[in-house]
Amino acid sequence: MTPLEKLKAMKMPFAELKGVEFVEAEKDRVVARMPVRPDLCTLHHTIHGGAVMALADSVGAAATVINLPEDAKGTTTLESKTNFIGGAKEGTTVIATATPVHRGRRTQIWTTRLETEDGKLVAVVTQTQLVL
Repeated sequence: MTPLEKLKAMKMPFAELKGVEFVEAEKDRVVARMPVRPDLCTLHHTIHGGAVMALADSVGAAATVINLPEDAKGTTTLESKTNFIGGAKEGTTVIATATPVHRGRRTQIWTTRLETEDGKLVAVVTQTQLVL
């Protein structure tokens, strides 16, 4: 099973609720898309910061899952830091790309860039995942 097939087969209810679709997955890069729906927006039909953070958390966790040591039982987020750069309007799609900073036996750190389809930077998120 490829890493992308593994992610698509996993049950991630909150990611599904947000409309997250994983489109690429390799050990060094995971990419997902999420449509900016009205229920994910704040004032002025712009994506809510919590939706941005939740998307990044789902993608960083998924990247960790496909990089877990064989004896690991799972992962959980230890820390997450978000730098908000710009917005994304309702009706567009946000693309999240996670790449590794560190992959150790006890922790993994991922940076996720969130951009609009036309390449406008929305946020940069760095998260630390605990290997269980």
